[in-house]
Amino acid sequence: MHDSTFFHRLISLTRKETRQLVRDKSNLAVGFLLPVVLILLFGYGISFDLANARVAVVQEQHTPQSHQVISALQGSRYLSVQEYPNFVTAQRALQQGKTDAIVRIPSDYAQSSSVGTGQLQVILNGAVTSVASAAQSYITGALAVQSAVESDRQNTPSVVGSVSIEQRMWFNEASNSTWFIVPGIIVLILTLIGAFLTGLLIARERERGTLEALFVTPVRPLELVLAKLAPYMVIGTVDLMMCLLAAHYLFDVPIRGSLFAIIIASLLYLLVALGMGLAISGFAPSQFMASQVALIASFMPAMMLSGFVFDLRNLPLAIQVVSQILPATHFMSLIKTLFLGGNDWPLFFRQCGILLLYAVLLINASRISLRKRLR
Repeated sequence: MHDSTFFHRLISLTRKETRQLVRDKSNLAVGFLLPVVLILLFGYGISFDLANARVAVVQEQHTPQSHQVISALQGSRYLSVQEYPNFVTAQRALQQGKTDAIVRIPSDYAQSSSVGTGQLQVILNGAVTSVASAAQSYITGALAVQSAVESDRQNTPSVVGSVSIEQRMWFNEASNSTWFIVPGIIVLILTLIGAFLTGLLIARERERGTLEALFVTPVRPLELVLAKLAPYMVIGTVDLMMCLLAAHYLFDVPIRGSLFAIIIASLLYLLVALGMGLAISGFAPSQFMASQVALIASFMPAMMLSGFVFDLRNLPLAIQVVSQILPATHFMSLIKTLFLGGNDWPLFFRQCGILLLYAVLLINASRISLRKRLR
């Protein structure tokens, strides 16, 4: 009898919350349109790849060997090569941000390269370290390929040594940063949608005075929490499906792990994000405060400290400890592994166990925030 009464009240409350959600067009717009905007913005607008790195080449003496260097650089699809008459002009272009690197070919390069001691000077614009590092790698790779080709053509050992290097990149053989970004977008979207939408629910009802209407009913805090979560779980599930379809059909990101595991982990994290927003809303005194806390406590840490942008191993130890407290960090590592690395069931059960613990704690916190108001 008790269980039937519980479910009867829960179903009635869920219907009430669903009707309220449908009437609130702003929440529907945020729930369905914002994920589309974020998918397109992050997927197409953010890339860690460097295309058409601008390289200024200065030949101090025109020789066949110097022309081979230029040909090698021009043969790379990642480099945009422009010759400058002298080093001073190229240096000025680097200072003005018109080029990303300078390759200086000294006047004695022809003689020194013939005996295996040829040296080139590469000067990089270190204002943006990621661009400088990528440009250096592309330049070095282009010259190494040219050196190997010349060695094979002349049937002589390469000046770079006799060791043959065969490079392989696992999990992202296309070396495409989009494969790295798109799984992280799922984490950010579920975090933002989950925490932001529910972060206003209780605070809004408290400001409008509709929450007091429940004081005289036998509704229990847990029933109210579950009823408020249910409609937004549906919206979050639709957003998740949109993310997965975009990852596969728009960005060609491989899904090497179990799709079922990805969905289960994502829904569990969505429940965590919704519980976080609802707990914030329950304790916040106003909608404004709830929205600010939800943004600062959920979306910003998920972007900066979950491993989406920065490698956590490069952060100070104290920041690493803080990052491990965030649910987004555990979900980020899991979903990237499932997308690109394949099934890792020990990791799956460990991270899902952590997310389940967070979900229980946050839902209980939401219940406690309503206990003083609903008897």
